Amino acid sequence: MEPIIDIQNLTKKYADGYLALDNVSAQIAAGEIIALLGPNGAGKTTLISIICGLTTITKGTVSIDGCDVVSEYRKARSIIGLVPQELMLEPFETVLGTVKLSRGLFGQKADPGYIEKILRQLSLWDRRSTQIRELSGGMKRRVLIAKALSHEPRILFLDEPTAGVDVDMRRETWEVIKDLKRSGVTIVLTTHYIEEAEEIADRIAVINSGRVLLIEEKTELMKRLGTKQLSIDINQPISELPLTLADCDIQIENNGTRLIYKYDASMKQAGVTAVLSALNEAGVSILDLQTYQSSLEDIFVGLVAEETT
Repeated sequence: MEPIIDIQNLTKKYADGYLALDNVSAQIAAGEIIALLGPNGAGKTTLISIICGLTTITKGTVSIDGCDVVSEYRKARSIIGLVPQELMLEPFETVLGTVKLSRGLFGQKADPGYIEKILRQLSLWDRRSTQIRELSGGMKRRVLIAKALSHEPRILFLDEPTAGVDVDMRRETWEVIKDLKRSGVTIVLTTHYIEEAEEIADRIAVINSGRVLLIEEKTELMKRLGTKQLSIDINQPISELPLTLADCDIQIENNGTRLIYKYDASMKQAGVTAVLSALNEAGVSILDLQTYQSSLEDIFVGLVAEETT
């Protein structure tokens, strides 16, 4: 199956010589949620702006459902909905008026039933007659999503969709995004909240300094690069490990009363069993055990740090 977004050898270089994107290639499948992760200035917003036709291409190609974003701009843009990071809305317009106007700007015929459907989906129907200026920041973000969906796009770009909203509103927005995916919408989002990507994304793309470091299924990425850590509290302090554990990645902490064993998340439990058996044979008495598995945030921080060293 052909990807709904196909990016090939994309480069963006500004007039001052700044290289925002460096030979980026990626493919995005229909119906998936993909999260773009990267530090400030990594190139995330530039990439989205090019795909949406808001920024010119220096070199390379981008196609949306087979339509070139340059030569077939109008057709490609009609497939896309964009939710920008900035809250750019007319303050004295109503919620309903704002969304209806956005649909009209794309040349779509009036469809009150569809507009009502998306406003209800976003918990905005009861606020349909409310002026934008009277809404909270979180509700304004939902209006932006409604505007982006007003012309029935097949792809939705979300640039920091939950920036500045409280925890409850963030989780509600996650559920809305999952519902949109279930309805067949392809979703590309950028976020600084790593737990957001961990919660809702199917695939993760990490971008830094204008280059894509990886694009991978979330579960496979966490399995491949994740680590586990076993914290072992012992009865009597030790200054060195038993010889049988010399080759293991074990650190002695807390004045010799705690051992930290780090191992690959894909390893079988047998590695832990061997460590515990070796301690027992050496006469080390264990008081308590605790395990910790690295999160997507740990993996992301490690990748970016590795890239910049």
